[in-house]
Amino acid sequence: MTMTVEPVRQEVAPESVAARRLVDKMFKARELAVVAVLVLMLGATQLSNGEFLSQQGIKDLMLNATILVLVAVGQAMVVITRNVDLSVGSVLGISAFAAGLYLQDGGHPLLAVLLAVGLGALFGVLNGALVSLGKVPALVVTLGTLYIIRGIDSIWVGSRQITASDLPDAFVDFGHDGISVVPYLALLSLAVLVVVAYFLRGYRSGRGMYALGSNPEAARLAGIPVRARIMTAYVVCGALAGLAGALYLARFGNVDSNTGNGYELIVVSAVVVGGVAFTGGSGSVYGAALGALLLTSINSVLPALGVSSVWVTAINGFLLLLAIAVDRILALRVAGALRKKAAQTRSARHA
Repeated sequence: MTMTVEPVRQEVAPESVAARRLVDKMFKARELAVVAVLVLMLGATQLSNGEFLSQQGIKDLMLNATILVLVAVGQAMVVITRNVDLSVGSVLGISAFAAGLYLQDGGHPLLAVLLAVGLGALFGVLNGALVSLGKVPALVVTLGTLYIIRGIDSIWVGSRQITASDLPDAFVDFGHDGISVVPYLALLSLAVLVVVAYFLRGYRSGRGMYALGSNPEAARLAGIPVRARIMTAYVVCGALAGLAGALYLARFGNVDSNTGNGYELIVVSAVVVGGVAFTGGSGSVYGAALGALLLTSINSVLPALGVSSVWVTAINGFLLLLAIAVDRILALRVAGALRKKAAQTRSARHA
C-alpha cells in the first residue's frame, strides 16, 4: 500500500500581506513628500533667482543628477535585499579610467562603455559571491572591496590623468548634448530606471528580492533562491556603477585616481532619503532616483541663493539622519497597527 504525501505549501500570513500593503502606502507617501520638497525648493530658488530654471539651468540639473541616479538605482536593488554596497564609488572611478584609457588608445566609444560595464559587473560578482556564498556581512565585504579597488586604482592610475583632449569629440559631445533641454545622459538614465523598476515589480525574481529583504528566512522556506537573488542585485549594482563611470567620463572629461572618492556615501544617502528602507524589503528605484535628484539639486540651489557650498555635506547628513528617523517611526507604526489588527481579529473570533 502506497501513501501519497501532500507537499507542504507555504501560506502567506494575512498579517504579512497587511504589513506589506501598509509599508508600501507609507513609502509611497514618503516619495510624494520628496517630490513636494523638491518642487518647493526649486520654486523658491526660481523666485529668488529668475535665471535658475532657464533652459540651461534645467539641463544642468538633469546632467548633475544623471550619474547619481544610475548608481542609486543599482544601490537600491542591493538595499532592498537587506544588503549594501559601499564599493560603488571605487568601481565608478576605476571603470571611468579603464574606459578613458581605452579611448585614449583609439578605442571605439561603444566598446569603451561596454568595457566599463563589464568591469563593474565583475566587481559585482566578487561582492555577490562573498556575501551570498561566503555569508560574510555585506558591510564588511564591500568596505573591504572599496579599499581593495581604491588601492588598485591608485597603483594603476598613479599620477596619470585623462582629460577631454584625450577623448574622441563624439564621446565628449554625447556627455553634453541632448534633445532640446533633455540631455542624452538623462534619457539613458531614465531608460535604465524604467527597466529596473519594471523588473522589480513585474517579474517573480524581482518581487523575490522584496520578499528576501522583508524576511530572509521566510523567503528561503518559500523556495526563493536567496543566493541567486543577492548575486543578481550585486552584479546589476556593479554594472550600473561601471556604466556611471563611463558616463562620468563623458560628462566631465576628466578622470584621475581620486575619481569617485566618497561617492558611496552620497549614493546611500540618496537611496535612504528616497524612501528605500535600509532594513530591506520596501521602497522603489523611483524613490531612489528622486532622492538622487533632491541631493544633486541642493548642490545647485545653494550657490544660486548665495549660500556657501560647504553646507552641502551638512545638509546631506541631516537629510540622511531624518530619513533614518522616519524609517524607524514608520516601522513602529506598522508594528503597532499590526498588533492592533491582530487583537481585533482575536476578539472577533472569540465573540
